[in-house]
This record gives sequence, C-alpha cells and structure tokens, in this order.
Amino acid sequence: MAELNFAAIDIGTNAVRLMIKGIDAEDEGNGKLFKRLLLRIPLRLGNDVFVFGKISEDKKEQLLHSILSFKELMLVYRVARYRVCATSAMRDASNGMSVAQEIETICGIRLEIISGYEEAALLYSSHAGNLFNSRYHYICVDVGGGSTEISRIENGRLVGTESYDIGTLRLLHEKTDPNEINRLFSDLEGLRNRYPAIHIIGSGGNINKLFRLSGTAIGKPLDIGALKNIYSSLKKMSITERMEKLQLKPDRADVIVPAASLFLEIASHAGATQIEVPALGLGDGIINDLFQKYQSGK
Repeated sequence: MAELNFAAIDIGTNAVRLMIKGIDAEDEGNGKLFKRLLLRIPLRLGNDVFVFGKISEDKKEQLLHSILSFKELMLVYRVARYRVCATSAMRDASNGMSVAQEIETICGIRLEIISGYEEAALLYSSHAGNLFNSRYHYICVDVGGGSTEISRIENGRLVGTESYDIGTLRLLHEKTDPNEINRLFSDLEGLRNRYPAIHIIGSGGNINKLFRLSGTAIGKPLDIGALKNIYSSLKKMSITERMEKLQLKPDRADVIVPAASLFLEIASHAGATQIEVPALGLGDGIINDLFQKYQSGK
C-alpha cells in the first residue's frame, strides 16, 4: 500500500531533530498521521550563541552535515512535503541568516528562522484536536533551550501566543535577562487573576522526561507535588549521577534541572496544580500544518 509522508526538521537551541510522519494514501481521509521516524542530534547551537553571539564554523559544519543526512532520509521515505524551522539560537545568532543561506545553497534545503510567535502557534497546532475541553482555559507551555513559548487557549481555540527569551541553556549560561523573567511571571499572574483555574499543557523533551521519571501513568496529568519531589532529587545529584542512575543522556542530564525549576515557577505563578503532558512538540505542529495545507489543496 502506498504511503504519503511529511517531514519536519526542527533546528533548536539544544538539538536538531528530524521527524517523519505519514498516512496510507488510500486512508488519508481520516486525517490520522503515524510516526515513521524520529532522529535527534544534540548539536547545542546555544552553547555558541549564548556565549559568543554567533554560530561557530565547527557547529555550522555539523549542522550542514546533519541537514544533508536528513535530506537523504527524506528521499528514502519519499517525503511529499517538508519544512525546516530554526528557533531561538538561530534567531539570536549574529550570523544566523548567513548560515541559513549557506545551508540552502549547499543542501538545496530552505531553512526558515521563525519568530517566537510562529513557533508558539505551531506548538499549539501540535496539540489541536480533541485535547482541549471547552469548559477549561489552557496554556500550552514549551520550555526549550533558548526560549519558552506560551499559547493561550479558550473554547478550544488559540487566542494568543507569547515567546520569552528564557530557556534551559540560557539559564545554565546565566544569559537570561531578569526583566524577561519578570515579564513572564507578571503575564502568568495576570492570567491567573483572570482565569482562576488554568490548565497547563507541557511540551518538549524535558517535561516528557520528567513525566516518565515521575512514574505517572500515561494519560494522567503530572502532579506539581510529584514534580517538586523529582526536582529536589535531581538537584542533589551530579550530572554524572543523573546519567548513571537515571540513564539520562549527557545533553539532558544538565538541562533537566533548570527545566524542572522553570515549569514549577510557571505553575506557581499561573496557579496550576497539574501539567498535562501529551508528548507532542514543534515537529508535530509543523507536520500537522503541512498535512492540513495538503488536505485543503494549498
């Protein structure tokens, strides 16, 4: 049976990812996509950008080779449509645009450096569907390496998005502007005062890992009390201990602590007691958007 496949390349601050999803061409009417492939390369562009302000030649070469490898895999999977999006690190890099242009010239792949607003909107798209109960008010929260995106949902519809230059690698490198943190907390408190019972939906690799470490059953929300306990335990461990005892990858073992702390702060200022974790991210949103446009003939 023939397949119809779509791909997303997410060039993040901490990692570069290729996701491929597809449907059986004869069954495309049901609109259900299945994951075919997910690859993650811990490139950490943010280590360059937040310290030196630009992407180094070494990181650029690694990124080029990553994109070339992803291009070959997309050919193998006969991808019908794809989109390549870069986020916070590339937005902040002084040479971000020139690196994007070089990748397009060498790889024949168009790379878009998307705004924080569009990133937040695509993240919301990854959660669209039957996830939202019209009785509740939601915020979708994605904590990345360089930025945090928050989308506000009312009656199952996106009504506002905001991006904050606060992320796990920024926090590790102490490159976060206190004014930006105050802006985030002030916005959350405003939402809490307006909507006393806000539900949080968390996305990104860190909250997914924290969810698994908590032992919470799939389909159940992560209780803030459980997250506090995990955070307390992780803080007491060295990076090596987190890798050995919890089987965390090196590029996860360091950022998971600031990620847990930030999610706890967000929940506290928003007045939320739980976080729903559906294991969806930017790549899912990109592919969902591609598929919707394909279905509408765009």
